[in-house]
Amino acid sequence: MYTTDKEAHNDLFQEVTIQLWRNYEKFRGEAKFSTWMYRVALNTAISLYRKSTRRIKTQNISDFEYKIKADDYDDSEELQLKALYRAIHQLNDIEKALIFLYLEDKPYKEISETLGISNGNARVKMNRAKEKLKNILNP
Repeated sequence: MYTTDKEAHNDLFQEVTIQLWRNYEKFRGEAKFSTWMYRVALNTAISLYRKSTRRIKTQNISDFEYKIKADDYDDSEELQLKALYRAIHQLNDIEKALIFLYLEDKPYKEISETLGISNGNARVKMNRAKEKLKNILNP
């Protein structure tokens, strides 16, 4: 969700792996390992996303090539998914993280632990993020 192309995704994956390796000694065991690992990954993704927004945006010319020419190809689901991702990218960082965790079917307890907020606050923020997405997708 924090990258737009495969190359950036691979760079993010590599940076997350490096940060996990560097910060493993700091894991205190107060939360589940997966929660700690997700938090490190999320912080790394947000940091790199913020850095990337400061750069000049360019587009690869190969993005404009049409590679599939089948007449019977139905791309409605793909278009809906792309619209959802465009809408998610319009949310702030906390809302993106909430939606991402929600889409992974994480329980509110784990979402609140991961983001460092109360369970009730996570539910309220989730409802607001959902409403924001609805308004973006159906103005």
